[in-house]
Amino acid sequence: MRSRFDEQLEELNRELIEMGALCEDVIGLAAQALSEGSALPAAKIAPLDTEIDQKERTIEAMCLKLLLQQQPVARDLRQISAALKMITDMERIGDQAEDIAEIIMFLNGRSDENDGLLREMAAAASKMVTESVDAYVKHDIMLAEKVVRDDDVVDGYFDRVKRALIEKIAREPSDGEYALDLLMIAKYFERIGDHAVNIAEWVIFSVTGVHKEG
Repeated sequence: MRSRFDEQLEELNRELIEMGALCEDVIGLAAQALSEGSALPAAKIAPLDTEIDQKERTIEAMCLKLLLQQQPVARDLRQISAALKMITDMERIGDQAEDIAEIIMFLNGRSDENDGLLREMAAAASKMVTESVDAYVKHDIMLAEKVVRDDDVVDGYFDRVKRALIEKIAREPSDGEYALDLLMIAKYFERIGDHAVNIAEWVIFSVTGVHKEG
């Protein structure tokens, strides 16, 4: 019975890793679309977001099945409950990458002096997501803690982008709508960083049984 339970836990891990990889893919495409000012990478995001949504439903069903059909010990319960929390953040990462893609397609290739800063922010947020998933795979608390700290870097980028765009609006009020579109892109990347922090904190909980909010 226990060996079957362990097999199902391994299957759960594989599904989570695949969902994390899809999140990395959509953020990478969003960053590429931003970098190239191209709608082509952005257009690939919606189908992947659909896959992420499907993964969320699959993993949720697996977790509930494990809880109902087996008798998990404390560590198992932590792992399963952490997985249920993590997939919510992963699903939102997919949604926010799609939101970024929609704005980029609307901008239709237009560029701005703040694009370089936005690209750096995108890379920092993407790295946080990658490392939060890696931390889960490796049960690496130190890497998870690094992700939590790195949120300050992404927040710092957001503050810089916001200040620059406020100055742009003051200089060119007629271009305010475009500046607000760029600010929304920055805000979505900042939220993606927040979700990566949530994932990292649940990784720490799954290993130690201690959660920041607890």
